[in-house]
Amino acid sequence: MAFMPWSDRFITGLAQIDEQHHWLVDQTNRLYDEITHESPDPAAIHQILEGLVEYTFNHFIVEEELFARHAYPENEAHKAEHDRFTKLAAEVLLKHEGGDNVSREILEFLKEWLKHHILEVDMAYVPFLKAHDEAS
Repeated sequence: MAFMPWSDRFITGLAQIDEQHHWLVDQTNRLYDEITHESPDPAAIHQILEGLVEYTFNHFIVEEELFARHAYPENEAHKAEHDRFTKLAAEVLLKHEGGDNVSREILEFLKEWLKHHILEVDMAYVPFLKAHDEAS
C-alpha cells in the first residue's frame, strides 16, 4: 500500500489542478519509498525533493493565477498557506543538502499538510472557480 494513497476525495473537478495534485501525491510516495529503502540513495532523495519543491512552487503559481484572474476573495489567505509550505519544503531540501536525513516524521508532516491543503483549503475554492467556468 502506498504511503499516501490517491483518493477520489482529492478530485476537484479542475483538470489541471487534479493532474498536478496527483503528481504531488505520486512524488510524495516516491520520496517515502526512497527514504524507507534498506539503503536510501541520497542523490535520488535530493532529486525527488528538488522536483517536489520546484513542481509545488509552479503548482501554486497556477492556482494563484486562477485566483487573480477571477478575483477570488480568499486569495491572500490561500497564498499565505502556499508561502508557508514553500518555505518549509525549501528548508527540508536545504537541510538535506547540508547532510541531514529526511525523517519519516518530516514526510508524515508533509503528507498531512498536503492532504489538509487539498481536502480543506483547495476544495474551498472549487465552487468559486467552477462558477467562473474554470472546470474542464
